[in-house]
Amino acid sequence: MKKVVLSIAAACVLSTAAAQESSPANGHYYRLFAPLTFYHSVADGQLSIASESPDEVSQAIDAALMRVYLTRPDLVEVTETEQQQSGSLRKDIIDLPLVQEVEIVEQAAPLPDAPQADPVEVNVEKPKFWTRKGDGYLQFMQNYVSGNWYKGGESNYSAVGSLTLEANYDNKQKWKWENKLEMKLGFQTSRTDSVHRFKANEDLFRYTGKVGLQAAKNWYYTLQVLAYTQFARGFKSNDIRTFSDFMSPLNVSIGLGMDYKVEWLDKKLTGTINLSPIAVNYRYVDRSLFRKKNDQATTDYDWFPTRYGIDADKHHLTDLGSQVTASLTWKINDVVSWKTRLYGFTSYHRAELEWENTFALRVSKYISANLFLFPRFDDSNKWDDKLGYWQFKEYSSLGFSYSF
Repeated sequence: MKKVVLSIAAACVLSTAAAQESSPANGHYYRLFAPLTFYHSVADGQLSIASESPDEVSQAIDAALMRVYLTRPDLVEVTETEQQQSGSLRKDIIDLPLVQEVEIVEQAAPLPDAPQADPVEVNVEKPKFWTRKGDGYLQFMQNYVSGNWYKGGESNYSAVGSLTLEANYDNKQKWKWENKLEMKLGFQTSRTDSVHRFKANEDLFRYTGKVGLQAAKNWYYTLQVLAYTQFARGFKSNDIRTFSDFMSPLNVSIGLGMDYKVEWLDKKLTGTINLSPIAVNYRYVDRSLFRKKNDQATTDYDWFPTRYGIDADKHHLTDLGSQVTASLTWKINDVVSWKTRLYGFTSYHRAELEWENTFALRVSKYISANLFLFPRFDDSNKWDDKLGYWQFKEYSSLGFSYSF
C-alpha cells in the first residue's frame, strides 16, 4: 500500500514537471523512491508564508510528501532527525546535478575472419596387395701366386653376378602368394687348366613359389613349388666331359604343409620356415649317358658321367617323401647381414640336404664384400673317400651391390 501511494505521488510530481517542460538531472526525486521519511523541511515549507523552495519541482515534491503525511501518517517509517542520527546526508546529492561519467575507450580491433577451408579432393586408392623388391651384385676376386711360391698354388681370376627378384601378393586378410626368382652365374680362369679358358664356378636358376591360407597369427597352410636348374655347362679342370648343363639336372619339388612367418629379435631376423610332410620330388636329366656319332655310340670324351641317381637308360626320377625349407635374413647391424637357406628332402631311401649361407659386409651404399659357404649332403651321388656324401663350396668376393 505504501508503494502504491508513493507511486501515485511520484506520478503527480513527474506529470507536473513534464507539464512545465522541466527535466532536471539532479537528485531531487530520490525522496519519492527512498523509504518514506518525515522531513522537517517539508512541514516548514508548507507552514511558511514565503516559500524557500528553489524550484517548482521541489515544491511539488514537498506538496506530495505533505499529502502523504496528512492522509497516511502510518506509512512514515523514520523522521529526518532519526535519519541524521544514523548518518549525515550528502548534500551534493540534493544540491548538485548527477552527471554520469562515461569513459570513452578506443574501438577494439575486429576479430580476424575465420580462414576458409580450401576444398579437399578425396582420392580413394585401390589397396596395394602386391609388393615387389629385388637386389643384385657383381663381384670379383683375383688371386696371384708366383711360379716359385714356396707353398705352390696357382693364380686365378673369378667373377660372380647375382640377381634376386620378388613379387608377393597379400590381401591383408588370409591369402598370400609369394614368388622369388634367383639367378646366379660366375666364371673363373686358371693357368693350370689347359682345356677350358673359362669355366663356371657358380651357376643357379631357381624359382620358389608359395600359396598360403592363414591358419593362425603366423601360420599358413601352404602349397610350395620349388624348381631349379642352371644356365651353362659345368666342367672340371683339364676334363672335356660335361658334368652338368641346362635341364641336366632339373629339380622340381612340390610340398603340401605349413608355413611359419619368422619375426624374431625385434624383426631383425625375418623370413619363413616351411614344413611339408607330403612332398613330391621330380628330377630330370636331359643328357644321355652316351652321345651318338653317325648312329654309333662312343665314349671318346663325349659321354655324360653324372646321372644324379637316375638309371642310365632313364631321364627322370620321381620320389615321394617329406621336405623342410627355411629362408631367413638376419640384419646383425647396419653393415653386416646374414642370408641363409636350408633345404632338406628325404624319400626314406635317399636324403638330400643343402645349406646356403651368405655373409654380406656393406662397405658403402654400392660396395659390399660377400662370404659364401655352402655345405651339401646327397647320398644319390658316388661315395667320396674323403668327404663321403658331403660336398662343400666356399668363396669370398668384393664388388658392386644394389637393392631396389
